[in-house]
Amino acid sequence: MTLDFQQVQEQVHDLGEAAPRRQQELQQKRQAALQLLEDYARDIDFLQGKVQEAYNRDPSLRCALPVILPDGTPQPLDGHYPLPPLPSQATILAADGSQIDLDRHAEIEYGLVNVGAIQMRLGQADQPKTTVRCELFYDEQIENMTVARLALTRDLKERSLIAELVSDVSGPVITFTDGPMELWGSKDASAEDASAYQKSLSSYLEVLSYLNGIGAISAGYVDKPAANLLVRLLEVAWAAPEDLADLRHYHPLRGVSDRYIYLDLLAPGERSSVFALQSQSAKSYPGPLALHFFYLNVGRLGRPWLARVEAPAWVALNPALLDNLHAVLVDQCRILGTRPYPYLLHRAHETAVVSLQERDQVTNMIVLELRRRGISIEGTSYKQTAKELPGRTRL
Repeated sequence: MTLDFQQVQEQVHDLGEAAPRRQQELQQKRQAALQLLEDYARDIDFLQGKVQEAYNRDPSLRCALPVILPDGTPQPLDGHYPLPPLPSQATILAADGSQIDLDRHAEIEYGLVNVGAIQMRLGQADQPKTTVRCELFYDEQIENMTVARLALTRDLKERSLIAELVSDVSGPVITFTDGPMELWGSKDASAEDASAYQKSLSSYLEVLSYLNGIGAISAGYVDKPAANLLVRLLEVAWAAPEDLADLRHYHPLRGVSDRYIYLDLLAPGERSSVFALQSQSAKSYPGPLALHFFYLNVGRLGRPWLARVEAPAWVALNPALLDNLHAVLVDQCRILGTRPYPYLLHRAHETAVVSLQERDQVTNMIVLELRRRGISIEGTSYKQTAKELPGRTRL
């Protein structure tokens, strides 16, 4: 006996009863958000000032920040820009990573990071080139190691591999990874994890500076984003002075996502205006490395599909580089047809992913090597052994 489906059914029934009311409330909030978008769409100076005021009161504020391009062109909240032509030539490079997490219940404890990259030349018939890098972590390397730190290592190695590969490429280069460009570190991290994050951030900024120096386009692609960065900006704009005093608890549009706002606003192939990312980490990305983002409709007529694309300032605020990134991402997504996602990112994921069978093979390799050298193995925990008894199944 596992789940008590009678209990689950009762709770599902309660969920269903509340659903129409929640849906109606959400629709009202969505309409309010659209009205605020219309009201503040072009009031860039006011919005920038309001965000600064809110940030002064609450430095944890995370939202979109409207920008004015270096040539003086403002980026309105409801801006939408058509699909530009593909560049005549460019090398496209994507990277993704996977990992084997540490497991103290396993026969032997270790960690592994596997990163795959794939590159192709736009308009060329030659086969895409694949590169794989893996690193094993064991013994003293895993002392105080956490899943979060291993994931941080994976993220850094994805970007580092891109920097390594573009050094041998001539001509325009467009690179992207899956997920945000912002390097994540837990606010509640231990001292060891915080130190590891700072070291990784320093290395990451070196990678970004190198890519900037060679003029490469770099971006992060977020599929089906759930963020409310623009919605949070609208809440800040709407907030009265007394609301700003308690901004962390002021969420009149809770539940509304940016994706909803742009689903009808952006035609297939179009992108939104560019926004800066207002966050606690913004100060860690100075000058040309400052993180920006835009939304992109990579779907087709009648079936829109929204992605959020993050890019540093040297790309996001340069119209020519921004157009090339926009065009290449839409072209990549169209390769996969009705399930749009950048083709090279899909291939990079296939290259990097570590299957359960491969994990078991790595474990066996380590165990056999240690036993061959006369090293005793403590073995699998009794808890794990019990879970693996014949006939037992679990999530």
